[in-house]
Amino acid sequence: MSSKAHFEFQVTHQDGRARLGTLQTPHGEVQTPLFMPVGTQGTVKGLSPHEVAEVGSQIILANTYHLMLRPGEHLVAAHGGLQGFSGYQGPFLTDSGGFQVMSLGHLRKIREEGVMFKSHLDGREIELTPERSVQVQQALGADIIMAFDECPPYPAERDYIQRSLQRTARWLERCLEAKTRPDQALFAIVQGGIYPELRDESLALTLPFDTPGFAIGGLAVGEPKEELYPAVAYTAARLPANKPRYLMGVGHPEDLVVGIALGVDMFDCVYPTRTGRFGYALTDQGRLNLKASAARTRMEPVDADCDCYACRNFTQAYIAHLLRAEEMLGPRLLSLHNIRYLHRLVERIRRAIAGGELDSWARSWGEQYFKGSLPGWYAQALEEARQV
Repeated sequence: MSSKAHFEFQVTHQDGRARLGTLQTPHGEVQTPLFMPVGTQGTVKGLSPHEVAEVGSQIILANTYHLMLRPGEHLVAAHGGLQGFSGYQGPFLTDSGGFQVMSLGHLRKIREEGVMFKSHLDGREIELTPERSVQVQQALGADIIMAFDECPPYPAERDYIQRSLQRTARWLERCLEAKTRPDQALFAIVQGGIYPELRDESLALTLPFDTPGFAIGGLAVGEPKEELYPAVAYTAARLPANKPRYLMGVGHPEDLVVGIALGVDMFDCVYPTRTGRFGYALTDQGRLNLKASAARTRMEPVDADCDCYACRNFTQAYIAHLLRAEEMLGPRLLSLHNIRYLHRLVERIRRAIAGGELDSWARSWGEQYFKGSLPGWYAQALEEARQV
């Protein structure tokens, strides 16, 4: 029995390259495009599962590397998987652990078999292979699991990126051979950095496996947006039209607008909760600094148009007070608002796609967000998104 029995994706509307779709998973149907909050340790930092669901989250991303090390995948499995362990009853996606291991730098060694690394918790030497990554993800019980891959840093030598993407393709084959659970969908990851010819090579090696979805990897690792979005546009346009497309690790507001316009369906990022903990609120006018002195006497909410708990009940002055007093409620309220802001942003984009108005909506939104002048990369990406 294949994962296709549990996992169905249907594109319901298209505007330029942007798509509306429905994605059926074992834990419910979701609407795409969508943004996934990151629950690294099985929790979205500072927020309860009820709050995460209440603000409109459809899928949560959990981290294989961290949960493997603590508390261990067997304890999660004993709870019936991530839903029973965390209390969030919707779908989960787990990353493969590859990105975290690659980011350990001198603490890890890459070889064909897999990656040897030292735990950041206690220094233990651990091997993570494609087979082990799949084993852990199956125990965690996520609806969508990711192939174990190598994500090269930016900048990296072209020859290194090429060797890396070839290894990632070999690891993909091993992941698929190791997978035994039919109720999980394994997504392959296309690599290649910012080089079109390497993206082509990765696509040629990856697409024949016909996985239920495909991720665009190897980006948002430090490259400027002028290099990021041509690579996104190039890759997304060459992925199957009948499969969901996932741009990994991307979640700034402007990135969602442009990424969706270019045909991406799924996104994840720690940005909304991390920036909330730093005292910033996301708005259509850009980031609002609630630690600034001006916020201390503002009697209006963070965003009068927002329907989140923070905006419906509290003023900027109160949240600014909480931040100054180092009360944990302050970062919690901002994290809640920021996640809701990104969900509302995507909801508005979905309505614009349905009405065939995404290009004009995205330009109008961008003029407000960028204070009247669209960056060249943003305008160029929107122009390319119209070329179907």
